[in-house]
Amino acid sequence: MAQYRIEKDSMGELQVPADALYGAQTQRAVNNFSVSGLPLPAAFIRALGLVKAACAEVNRDAGELDSPLAKAIIAAAEELAAGKYYEHFPIDVFQTGSATSTNMNANEVIAHLAARAGVTVHANDHVNMGQSSNDVIPTAIHVSAVLETTQKLLPALQHLKSVVEQRAAELDDVVLTGRTHLMDAMPVRLSQELGGWAAQIGLAMDRLKAVMPRISALALGGTAVGTGVNARADFGDKVAMALSRRTKLAFTSNPNKFEALSAQDAAVELSGQLKTLAVSLMKISNDLRWMNSGPLAGLGEIALPGLQPGSSIMPGKVNPVIPESVAMVCAQVIGNDVTITIGGQSGNFQLNVMLPVIAYNLLQSIEILSNASRMLADKAIAGFTVNRKNIEATLGRNPILVTALNPVIGYELGAKIAKTAYAQGRAVMDVAEEMTELSREELERLLNPHQLTLGGIQK
Repeated sequence: MAQYRIEKDSMGELQVPADALYGAQTQRAVNNFSVSGLPLPAAFIRALGLVKAACAEVNRDAGELDSPLAKAIIAAAEELAAGKYYEHFPIDVFQTGSATSTNMNANEVIAHLAARAGVTVHANDHVNMGQSSNDVIPTAIHVSAVLETTQKLLPALQHLKSVVEQRAAELDDVVLTGRTHLMDAMPVRLSQELGGWAAQIGLAMDRLKAVMPRISALALGGTAVGTGVNARADFGDKVAMALSRRTKLAFTSNPNKFEALSAQDAAVELSGQLKTLAVSLMKISNDLRWMNSGPLAGLGEIALPGLQPGSSIMPGKVNPVIPESVAMVCAQVIGNDVTITIGGQSGNFQLNVMLPVIAYNLLQSIEILSNASRMLADKAIAGFTVNRKNIEATLGRNPILVTALNPVIGYELGAKIAKTAYAQGRAVMDVAEEMTELSREELERLLNPHQLTLGGIQK
């Protein structure tokens, strides 16, 4: 059997792999862009399938596509939306800035699949009817980002938040030494520390939800330059409605197609919120690493689950591998945001010309943050144990507890007590009993670590 078949387009004939579902334009892009070997993400191709199905549905209802032809196109596009045939989308991310090659890749694959129903399908005239790569690709970026954020990232963050809150409730009785500048500070409850994490995650979710109306506004209907040439006036609205029905999400048609084609501000905004989330998860991961440090020469306040040997040379060593993995995810997302920011400012006149790299980095950030959030919840936070003896031993000797005596004895005497306690390695309560007129009973009341976590003035 022949390994290749001959396909042709407006530029002539060329060889295409015999079993490929795509045609000549896709093959030209494969030949031209041998850069990274990285194709656009599967989530993006699934969104393209949804967009093409919605367009065919609207064209059918408007009488522009015959019913059998529309039915075949919709069925083929729905297969892409279901995640099939991803291997037939080989074009490199680093391609033409409009991703015209990827739009034609989808058109050719859908036309090839639809032809199996016995109809004659043209990739441009039928599958791409009423569309341009210039409005299809920005639309697919938005659709895929909304789907991945709402169906993967937000549920993953809710899971992480719930696990953190559950552990906080379980550990509310644990009082430990607070730290500012990595130095001993006033005591806090472990539930308060974890509560700060939960609040960060909750705020990240709020920020992501706040972006959704803008990332849900679609460019479709703008066609080549934003004027909507070759598309009916209501095409964008109808497609947005069709996509909303298919996904059960609230997509709208962007009222200004010139902004929708020439700018990617909503994608940049969403990426900025993903970066903020990454910063939060980096903070949480580093707190876990510090608290777990040791077990003998570090803080040793908690013990993360032991998941794998930590050294190829040091037997028995176990490392905080999950927080380390999450921290690297966060670094990647922060770097992706820089790429997306540069991509976003590459809108020249009527078109942004870094659409593929924006799509790739945005969807990668969403995916790895989703996976990392669940991993952090299930393999680190849910299972860590508390070393209560270590915590209690350092808490009682913390000279900073003398801060609670400031309203009673004043800052200057408090500083002398703290310095003496440090120098002599003694408990602050013992030194305060010697250097003040306060009774032991009164000192125990004023310096009670748990009471100090409740705030207020101790008198």
